[in-house]
Amino acid sequence: MSNLSLLVPFVAVALLALGACQESLPVENSDVTPDVVSAKKSSNQSLGRIAVANRNSGTISIIDADTDEVEGTYTLPGDSPQPMYIVWSQATNRVFVGDRANNSVVVFDGDDFSVVGSVPAGNGVFHMWADVKAVNQLWVNNDIDNTTTVINPLSLSVIATVPTPADLVALGGKPHDVLVSPDGNYAYVSIIGVEGDNDYVVQFSTTTFQETARAAVGQDPHLSATFANNALYVPCQNSNAIFVLNRSDLSFIETIDAPGAHGAGMPFNGETFYTTNLPAGGTGGLIAVNTSTNTVSGADDTPFAVPHNIALAPNLNAAPDAQKLYITHSGATANQVSVYDVSGSSPSFVTSIETGLNPFGIAFIR
Repeated sequence: MSNLSLLVPFVAVALLALGACQESLPVENSDVTPDVVSAKKSSNQSLGRIAVANRNSGTISIIDADTDEVEGTYTLPGDSPQPMYIVWSQATNRVFVGDRANNSVVVFDGDDFSVVGSVPAGNGVFHMWADVKAVNQLWVNNDIDNTTTVINPLSLSVIATVPTPADLVALGGKPHDVLVSPDGNYAYVSIIGVEGDNDYVVQFSTTTFQETARAAVGQDPHLSATFANNALYVPCQNSNAIFVLNRSDLSFIETIDAPGAHGAGMPFNGETFYTTNLPAGGTGGLIAVNTSTNTVSGADDTPFAVPHNIALAPNLNAAPDAQKLYITHSGATANQVSVYDVSGSSPSFVTSIETGLNPFGIAFIR
C-alpha cells in the first residue's frame, strides 16, 4: 500500500521547472474549493495531509492530519474509475493515483487537487511508488500485463515498460508491490502467486531497467525501506513473517515472526517498521517492529477488520519523526480509516475517519 511505506525526507527540495503543458482534464470536486485548500495549507498546519484512494467510490479523500477531518473529496476523471494506490512526488508536488479500470495514472496538483493530466499504464494497474531522489521515476505495476510502467513524474512521459521475469511468470507469478530505493539506484518488485512455497522480490536497475538480483521470500510479500539503514523489510502475510533483506544484493538477513503481516510503513528516521495483521479481523491489527533489534516492540487492535495499507504523518515543525499513523480498512462496503498515536514505542488508537467506499491506497502529502 501499497500501500505506502516510506516518508520522504523533510528538507527543502527545489521545485523543478514544469515541462510541456499537459492537457487539463475535468474533475468533480467537493464543496471544499481550491481557495479553501490553499488557505488551509498556508496556515499553521504542522502534520500535513493524508490522501486516500477510495477504490469503490472512484474518488480520493484528503484528510487534515491535524484535525483528522476530511477536508475534500475529488473524483477521478474517466469511465467508472477505480483508484487503487496513491503516491505524492515531493519534487513536483503532484499526487499520482493509479486507475485500474482505465489502465492509467491520474495526476492531481498537490495544492488544489485539480487534475493536471493522465498517463497510460498497462492492464491491471496496482501498487506504485515514486522515488525521492533526482532519478525522477514513478514505477507502476500492471498485474494483468505482467509488466511495470516507469513514468517521469515531471514530464508525465513513459520512460520504460519493464517485463516481469519470464521464468517467474511461467510459474504463475505476477508483479504486486513496488518500491524505489531511498538512494534511487534500484527498484524492487514483489512477485506473488509463484508455484511452490515461496514468492519473490526482484531488484531492477533504475538506469538499465534490467534485473540485478532476486530473493525467495515468504508468500504474499510487500515492501518497505528507510534512509536509516540498508535493509529491505518484506512482510509476508501468508507466511506470518517479515523477511529482512540486504537492499544492495537481496541477501538474507533474518526473519521476524509477525502474524498476517501485510501492510508496510516506515517513518523517515527508520526506528520503527509498522505492518498490519490483515486477516485477523482487527485483533493485533497493527504491529510495530524496532529496526535496531528487529523485534516486535508493540501492537494494538484495530477497530475495524481488514487493516490494509499504512501512511505516516510527521511533525513538520520539529524533527521528522512519525507522530501519527493511518490505516485503510478495505472491503467493498468499508469506509473507515483508523488513526494511531505512534510517538511512543507502541502504537495507540486515537480515532477513526469516514471516507469513500473501499479505502485502499493511502499516502502522506506535505
